[in-house]
Amino acid sequence: MIAVDALVKGFGKRGRVHAVDHVSFTAPDGEITGLLGPNGAGKTTLLRLIATLIVPDAGSARVAGHDVVRDRHEVRRRIGVLSDARGLYPRLTARENIRYYGALHGLAGPALESRVDALIAALGIADLADRHTQGFSQGERMKVAIARALVHDPEAILLDEPTNGLDIMSTRALRDLLRGLRDQGKCLLFSSHVMQEVTALCDRIVVLDHGRVVAIGTAAELLAQTGETSMEEAFVRLLGTPAGRAA
Repeated sequence: MIAVDALVKGFGKRGRVHAVDHVSFTAPDGEITGLLGPNGAGKTTLLRLIATLIVPDAGSARVAGHDVVRDRHEVRRRIGVLSDARGLYPRLTARENIRYYGALHGLAGPALESRVDALIAALGIADLADRHTQGFSQGERMKVAIARALVHDPEAILLDEPTNGLDIMSTRALRDLLRGLRDQGKCLLFSSHVMQEVTALCDRIVVLDHGRVVAIGTAAELLAQTGETSMEEAFVRLLGTPAGRAA
């Protein structure tokens, strides 16, 4: 489980601009929790805080009971991260990229090779596996980055806009993969600004705007709360609340 309690992160002079402003929520195991919000809502900063890439100014976050500041090394062992910067090594093949990250997490020998082969098959990238990633399309890079994030079989998985650049069939395959991870009891935290994607994939949704939580609930609960019949209209209405308007 991921538990976030009154988390704050500011930037600019003396940290006065709060990208994350007293955010609190939980993402249970065995569920896909969506972070939904417009560009600049604080989604990526929030994921980076949980991933121990930046340090909060106040509040706390815990992954599987481990604090992201005090226990950051333990947190890193337990999470897989798909960031907005895919960061593949262009002179390595797809297989070598995945294998390298597995080795960084302590995997070796037949166990590592078996895990790499399984992910290549699951993501349908066998035809790319032994090609250098330089020149890959955005969707191809995304698939390799997803495999790299999953290679050590993490307990919690953080995904920042994972469907960017994927075609319809690849998006469907990714959804099936994430649902399978959910069914294994993994904790998944998924960020997007696409209402249809979040509605199709997520068990619960945390709506963010200006670094603050505007609403939390299932898609059905958010529709009921706003009295709307579509998530797009519910989203617009939620961002029109005082919390959503606040700077």
